[in-house]
Amino acid sequence: MYRKRALLRNRARGIEPVLKSDRVMAEKRDLIVRCIRTFNDFPTKGIPFKDIFPILENPRALTAVIDLFEEYVRNTHPHVDLIVGLDARGFLFGPLLAQRLGKGFAPIRKKGKLPGPTISVSYSLEYAEAEAEMQEDALCAGQKVLIIDDLLATGGTMNAACELVKRQQAEVLACLVVVELKYLNGADKLKPTSVFSLVQY
Repeated sequence: MYRKRALLRNRARGIEPVLKSDRVMAEKRDLIVRCIRTFNDFPTKGIPFKDIFPILENPRALTAVIDLFEEYVRNTHPHVDLIVGLDARGFLFGPLLAQRLGKGFAPIRKKGKLPGPTISVSYSLEYAEAEAEMQEDALCAGQKVLIIDDLLATGGTMNAACELVKRQQAEVLACLVVVELKYLNGADKLKPTSVFSLVQY
């Protein structure tokens, strides 16, 4: 009775209880954060490289990544048709998420890596031009798609991926990443498409 009254008083003050599921999700995020390492001045001077490979070495951390992505998708985009992953680390998480959701997976690769008819988009990197491509039959018009990668920095590669999906008359519901470097404002380049990230720096 006392706990119930206290709960009602807190709600009247606008204080909501921390749900068990919220604590579990926070614990999973903390585990993921502990597995991410920073290597300064890699691959060039001034770049603080975020190394996500220790996540793959830790089964609990890898499961946590897919758990958090799955929860987001089921709550926010339950009608997704397909998961699209970016070359190459999007291939690590994308198929696992697609399997959890009971959906298919399609890759976006660097130019020249896919057989058969393809479509491609050029985009700018910091010091060079690059091309991303998909097979022409990877998507169907009207499909609802989520795009996944390991990290969002300046947003150039992810923006090219969105353009490829849209050229095939499919709909990009959102972009999913493990790590987002918010100080580089990559999400601004993707607007109005939203970005869901597990860890932000």
